[in-house]
Amino acid sequence: MLSPQPTLAVRVREVRHPAIDVLSLVLAPVDGGPLPACTAGAHIDVALPNGMLRQYSLCRTGPALAQYEIAILHDRTGRGGSACAHRDVRPGDTLQISPPRNLFPLLPEGRPVLFAGGIGITPILAMAEALHAEGRDFELHYCSRSPERAAYLDVLTRAAYAPQLRLYHDSTPEAGRLDAEGVLRRAGDDAQLYVCGPAGFIGHVCDAARRAGWNEARVHFEHFAAPVQPAGTSGGFELILARRSMRVPVGPAETAAQALLAHGVDINLSCEQGICGACLLPVLDGVPDHRDVFLSVAERDANRCFTPCCSRALSPTLTIDL
Repeated sequence: MLSPQPTLAVRVREVRHPAIDVLSLVLAPVDGGPLPACTAGAHIDVALPNGMLRQYSLCRTGPALAQYEIAILHDRTGRGGSACAHRDVRPGDTLQISPPRNLFPLLPEGRPVLFAGGIGITPILAMAEALHAEGRDFELHYCSRSPERAAYLDVLTRAAYAPQLRLYHDSTPEAGRLDAEGVLRRAGDDAQLYVCGPAGFIGHVCDAARRAGWNEARVHFEHFAAPVQPAGTSGGFELILARRSMRVPVGPAETAAQALLAHGVDINLSCEQGICGACLLPVLDGVPDHRDVFLSVAERDANRCFTPCCSRALSPTLTIDL
């Protein structure tokens, strides 16, 4: 279900295929009015025909848009959201979406160095368009399996900022492979890194940034899926709701969010993968087993909050401010 915030009814104006296994949806408001303003890096929640809720980055952003565009990679190992979109969504369909949220914004300072891996190009494309419109200098490094699987390749290569674009395809290694560490060592002290793509790609670029001596504050990334992590406890644990004087057991086969909802405790839910941070809850006592990709290393070490959609507990109980 959509998290408790206003929803918008949009009509699928156009369906495109910007690359192999990539579906692009152009969405326009049913009432014909303007869509909420959004900035580069923003995403929307989309309620799919099969009832699943998924988050997709906006490929175009601005103050007054007549339509949104999202792109969806068909993930055959996923939980069924992308398969439903590719199979069931057609031009003319009506979908419910959330207003845009931005957890991956461009900072006003510094020279952006953009890295995109695969479908991670969607927010990065919006960033490139915004930076060019503002007249800011930047560089963009785009990695894909092949040109045929590189979404929006035609848009990027025809753009006015194409000279700032570097392409790397696994199918043509003779054209050059990405040397992320070398790029980041040459970037300058005022550079800001923005990276989006599969978890392995993000990890590779962030590791390169650390080796190149980058401060964590200059590294910004967005995951599309949280990596599967092993359990920190062999069984369940117990949530203590401090403001309600209530105890909620969490079984080994359920999430803390599921346990709370089953006991009539409403919480915000969106991605349910530990990516968006919508469900974040304050922790008063106990040690969380952090499995999200939303919190920073410092926030995890502080143990002052956790994401009940995926994280668990390393202690027998976890007291939350709820």
